[in-house]
Amino acid sequence: MEQAVAASLGLIIPYNFKPREYQKPFMKAMDDGCKRAVCVWHRRAGKDKTFLNYMIHKMLKRVGSYFYYFPTATEGRRIIWDGIDRDGFRFLEHFPNEMVATKNEMQMKIRLTNGSLFQIVGTDNLNVVGPNPVGCVFSEFSRQNPQGWDYVRPILAENDGWAVFNFTPRGKNHAYQLYKMAADNPAWFCQLLTVDDTKAITKSAIQDEIDSGMSADLAQQEFYCSFELGAAGSYYGLIMAKLMRQGRITRFDADPQATVYTFWDLGISDYMSIWFAQFVGKEIHLVDFYQNVGEGLKHYAKVLQDKAATRGFVYAEHYAPHDIRNKELGTGETRLKVAGDLGIKFRVLDQQKHIVNGIEAVRGLLPRCWFDTVHCQEGIDALENYHKEYDKKRQVYHDRPEHDKYCHPADAFRYLANAYPLIGGRRMSPDDVRALSAKFRRPR
Repeated sequence: MEQAVAASLGLIIPYNFKPREYQKPFMKAMDDGCKRAVCVWHRRAGKDKTFLNYMIHKMLKRVGSYFYYFPTATEGRRIIWDGIDRDGFRFLEHFPNEMVATKNEMQMKIRLTNGSLFQIVGTDNLNVVGPNPVGCVFSEFSRQNPQGWDYVRPILAENDGWAVFNFTPRGKNHAYQLYKMAADNPAWFCQLLTVDDTKAITKSAIQDEIDSGMSADLAQQEFYCSFELGAAGSYYGLIMAKLMRQGRITRFDADPQATVYTFWDLGISDYMSIWFAQFVGKEIHLVDFYQNVGEGLKHYAKVLQDKAATRGFVYAEHYAPHDIRNKELGTGETRLKVAGDLGIKFRVLDQQKHIVNGIEAVRGLLPRCWFDTVHCQEGIDALENYHKEYDKKRQVYHDRPEHDKYCHPADAFRYLANAYPLIGGRRMSPDDVRALSAKFRRPR
C-alpha cells in the first residue's frame, strides 16, 4: 500500500539511490527471500548507503521496528544521522519527507507514516538493542559486541525477520567466524568484495594512501579485505597469520607419548583462562584451551579430571602467576592452598616487571608452536586479536594491552613463554608417561 502511495506522490523507492552493479546481487538475494546476509566489502564501497536504502525499502513493505546497529551510537550518529556523502547528499534524505511522520533527534528515531520505526543503536550498550525488530543491519560488525546479535537472533527467528552484517575485516575474530559460516551455508547470502571486484577505488588512489603513511598491510585489510592483519594494533596477528599459512594452525591429535603442562591466567569475577601444552622436541603443541568466568577452583579441578579421562591427558606440571599467593577476603586462604587441596600442585612464576618483555617472549616462542583448531579455537582467536590500547583523543596506540576479552588467554600464553626456560622441550618415554600417570592422574 505504501508503495502505491509513493507512486502517487511521484516517488521512486529506493529514493535518490541507484545501486551500483556490485551492490545488486545482495538486493536481489534479499528480495528473493533470503533472510540473512554477510557482506565483507572493502573500505568506501558504499556499505551503509546500500543497506540503509534496503532497510527503507523493507520498512515500506512490512510495518515494524527496524534497527541499524553500530559499534557505538556516536558512530551511528556520525555516519548516518549526520552523515553526508561525497556529493553533499545527506543520508537521512533517503527517507522521503512525504513519508516521515516524526523524527526524534535525541534518540535517532524516524517514524514513517505507515507506522514503521527506524532507529540507530550502539551495541556497546546492550540494554538498548531494541524491542521486537523485524529487520536489522549490523554495520562494521567486526568491531561490534557480538552479544548484540545473540540477543536479537531469537526474536528475528520467531517473527521471520531479516539481518544483514557488513564489515571490513579486523582479523579473524567473531565476524570472520560468521563469514566462514555464511560462506558454507546456502541459506545465507555471502559476498566478499575487494577493490579488484568493484573498481570503486583506483590503484593510484590506494598508492596515494600508502605514500601518505598507511602501511601496506593495512591497505591489504582495508581495500583487499584481508583477514591476515589481525586487529589494529595487534601484537601477534601477523605471526599467527604466518603460522596459518605454514599449516601450523590445524587439526591434530595430542601426542600419547608426551605429558601435558597447563598455564593459567587467574580470575574469579573475570575470566580464568588455561592453555594445555605438550613439549615435543623443540616444538610446542597447544592441544587444548579452556576458559570460564564466575567459577571457583573446584570447577577447574573437575575440568582437568574430565580432560584426563576423555582425552588421556597425563599432567606434568601446572603453572600460575604470582598472584595465586594472594589471600582470599572471605577465607583468608590463598588460592595456591585451595588448589593444592584439590590436587592441583602449581608452580608459581615470578612477577614480571614489564609486560612488554613477556610479549616479546611470546613473539619469540610462537614460531615453535602448533595449534589444534578443534580444541583451541577460542584461544587462537584471542592471540590473533590481542592488541594495544588505543587513545582515541590523541589517535595513538599505548605501549600497553587493551583490557578486553582477548587479554586473558593472551596473558595465560605469556605465562607459558615465561615458564618455557624452566621446562625446556622434551619427549617422554612410555615408562615416564606410565610413572607420571600413576602419580598425577586421578582414577576414571
